[in-house]
Amino acid sequence: MKGDATPGGDAAGPDVLALAKVVARLRSEIADLEGISATTAVVERAKGVLMAQEEVSAHAAYEMLLGNARERRRTLLEECWITLGQVRSRPQPGIAPLAHPGALGPLRERVDSAFSRERCVVDRRDADAGLRPLLARLADGLASTQGGDDIAELLRTVIGSAVGVEAVMIYSLTPAGSLELAGRAGIDEALAEQWRHVPPLSGVAALEAIAARQALWLEDPAEDGRRYLLIGDPPDRWPARAWLPVPGNGSPEAAIGFLRTEPGPFAADTRALLRRAAQLCAGRLDAMEPLSGAEGADVSVTSVQRVLDALSGPAVLLSPLRSESGEVEDFRIDAAAPESVDMAGRRGKELVGRRILETYPTVAGTPLWDGYLETLTTGSRYEGDPFTYEEVVAGVPRQSVYSVRVSRLEDHLVVSWIRHDTSEREERRLADMQRLGNLGWAGWDLTTDAITWSDQVYAIFDRDPREGPMTLEELPRHILPDDLPALGAAVRRLLSKGEAIDQPFRIATARGVRHLRIVAETQTDTDGTPVEVHGFFQDVSAQRGAELALLESERAVLLQRGMLQAERTLAARLQETLLPIPEQSLELAGLFIDVAYVPADSGVNVGGDWYSAIELPDRSALFVIGDVAGHGLAAVGTMAQLRFTTKGMAVTGSPLPDVLRRLNTLLLHSASDPSTSATATATMVMARYQPWDRRLIWVRAGHLPPLLIRGARAGFLDQPQGSLLGATFATSYGQAAIDLLPGDHLLLYTDGLVEVPGEDIDDGLDRLAATAVRLLQEGHGDSLARTLAAQCSDSRDDVCILDIHVPDDARAP
Repeated sequence: MKGDATPGGDAAGPDVLALAKVVARLRSEIADLEGISATTAVVERAKGVLMAQEEVSAHAAYEMLLGNARERRRTLLEECWITLGQVRSRPQPGIAPLAHPGALGPLRERVDSAFSRERCVVDRRDADAGLRPLLARLADGLASTQGGDDIAELLRTVIGSAVGVEAVMIYSLTPAGSLELAGRAGIDEALAEQWRHVPPLSGVAALEAIAARQALWLEDPAEDGRRYLLIGDPPDRWPARAWLPVPGNGSPEAAIGFLRTEPGPFAADTRALLRRAAQLCAGRLDAMEPLSGAEGADVSVTSVQRVLDALSGPAVLLSPLRSESGEVEDFRIDAAAPESVDMAGRRGKELVGRRILETYPTVAGTPLWDGYLETLTTGSRYEGDPFTYEEVVAGVPRQSVYSVRVSRLEDHLVVSWIRHDTSEREERRLADMQRLGNLGWAGWDLTTDAITWSDQVYAIFDRDPREGPMTLEELPRHILPDDLPALGAAVRRLLSKGEAIDQPFRIATARGVRHLRIVAETQTDTDGTPVEVHGFFQDVSAQRGAELALLESERAVLLQRGMLQAERTLAARLQETLLPIPEQSLELAGLFIDVAYVPADSGVNVGGDWYSAIELPDRSALFVIGDVAGHGLAAVGTMAQLRFTTKGMAVTGSPLPDVLRRLNTLLLHSASDPSTSATATATMVMARYQPWDRRLIWVRAGHLPPLLIRGARAGFLDQPQGSLLGATFATSYGQAAIDLLPGDHLLLYTDGLVEVPGEDIDDGLDRLAATAVRLLQEGHGDSLARTLAAQCSDSRDDVCILDIHVPDDARAP
């Protein structure tokens, strides 16, 4: 990396001065390399365009560019930009991009014989119509490739689907005559490792293609397997293979293999396509540096390289190079991450085998160099301060801020750079934002009719990227008719008045209707005429679907709320009719009875809490309090059933345990009735008071015990046996008795009075006992039930209370 520090002047040691001389010697070379790296991408892309248009080699295309530049008195870079500017950004009318193996033309489907005329002769117009779009894409993509693997993947992606090529291998010829795998795509790691180094043996198709300078078409696996070493396991995995030498200035030094899963001979148009593709790749393969030291790489370096291949960001593995005295003179790069780059623009594995003072000469004499040496010696990790590094991209200087981290790995150093302001990172973020937001940007140059789409727009419109972006005039054909007027008006405002638009619309795709949104604005010239439109498309189908579902849900909720409110009103009126609450205490069998009822503070359903206090024919009194499970009309109906049935059986003089047993049977039979919607259960306390001896006989069915307050003490009565009603036939009910005294208060209540969510029930019962004693001491004896109920205004359940009070002046029996 290019730092700000320089060698330390007169106080610098001999080693630093020697490194400074290296820097001075390389500075002139660096300036040239920076200039070359600034123009390489443009020149290579222009060469590719000429090779595709004029059907010439890479060297001839370069000579044409130089000749045109001299003739027209332009620089090479200017001539390249003008050449590229003459290429339209989308396919020419009448030239359909290829989408399947048969898209090279009708001749592709008619080839059925190895000796057919169609296989050897192709109509030039048909061939050009099929080849030009593919070769244009290939030439455009080659300018941004960074190595052999990128070139192989580009070949497989661009032309693989058109001719059935599944895998691509690129071999380079070494000075020793062996082959090195320089790039691959569609080849797994194990197979690539097996065929990475191919010695100069006979029967190697790639070697023969390079030596003979002509393509080899292996189309008969059985016959070819007897002559050549076929790659793959089994060898007939790819029944058709083509090995084409890559043309160069001299003898070919590389070969490209196209491995096809489709059996049978290569058609003439396919052969022409593969030859032209190999010619286009010649320039990029010539520019690739041989990987120094690859054959001698040890297992640890290879493992590190595999790790670095998966890294984002620059990182390298360094080995120290020592003098005869053992001093570290330099470091060699043994492995490099794909994003690593030196001052000459070399990237990734192009750096492997090179020296640090060659790739980053300004590191000499800086704290970073000292950090290298210290980490190598002590093993301590070095982390440098952020520094500014200037690089030239496409001829434009750009400054970036890095920080460096150095760690020791055995006798190597692992050096990584953290970039704090990277345009690549911003591009990744932009791509992630478009993907996550399901939106893509688009631009229209209204003066040149050039249109640019991001990748996400193609996904939004369900459009093959090979078809190129659609024009504004083409857009209405994909829009639903109902949305055309509004969108058309918006586009007219955009183009005529320059108003920004934000317009929803729908399109029809093979996968159904999609809801889209276009947000766009114009850029005008000095006269106010729009010259460019830029904005974005967004797929809002999911949001629109959620909105529609929400509206439907809101309608359903409103309907349900209305039905529940009507049910609550009906249930409340029924409850008021069946269960009137007196405004003051009742007098019954010589007792004062205070009644209170408080409905729950939340929900729209009426509960099933109820009471009954009546005088029986024998002048005794019957007191009942109960709680039906659930809410609403069903609970009110069960409450009415229990209330009237209890009264009826008690009036006939039935023993209280028998009454509970019959009520239990009644609920169980009601649950088995098909006309009922749910099983009903209930709890109950029932007591019969005899005024002639002040004896209270009581029974219970799963209910909380009554509370007796006598004087200043309060206690809960011991409970007889009895489970809740409607649970099981196998149950029995017992009874208990207690003699009441003048001044006694006996409270019957439902669980809403004592239950608090998350609290133990015993705590609620203790609180009730203490509160009741306190209220009586405060003089609330005549309204104890209503006073207790008033303190439960925020209860989550209904509350019903009966206070049975024996007057202080009651006569002795």
